[in-house]
Amino acid sequence: MAREKGLDLVEVAPDARPPVCKIQDYGKQKYLSKKKEHDARRKQHHVVIKEVRVRPKIDTHDLKTKMRKAREFLEHGDKLQVNMLFRGREHGFRDRGLNVMKQIKDELADLSKVEREPRLEGNRLVMILHPLNQK
Repeated sequence: MAREKGLDLVEVAPDARPPVCKIQDYGKQKYLSKKKEHDARRKQHHVVIKEVRVRPKIDTHDLKTKMRKAREFLEHGDKLQVNMLFRGREHGFRDRGLNVMKQIKDELADLSKVEREPRLEGNRLVMILHPLNQK
């Protein structure tokens, strides 16, 4: 029957008893499945983690500049990792670092949600934010 119609006999379920076959154009099926897979891959959004580094004694203007860049990352749909490095005597003023992190979190609250609260990892304070509306 497949030869009469000029199509292929495609085995759909070889393990079934009796095996299930379909009469169709196999080349067209391969083409459509490949095209569907390509479109699905194209529409995916890969999660990228962008990083902003700040210091505990950062000036307000410098912090605004960093926050402007952080906003761009979050608006684009990327996750944001805020790193604060403590050096030397700054280790004694970790409360200042936490205050700066809280300020960052409050300023970006309209665009993001905290995925991981500020946590001390060695001599770094790390916080991860993710955008509210993922693209």
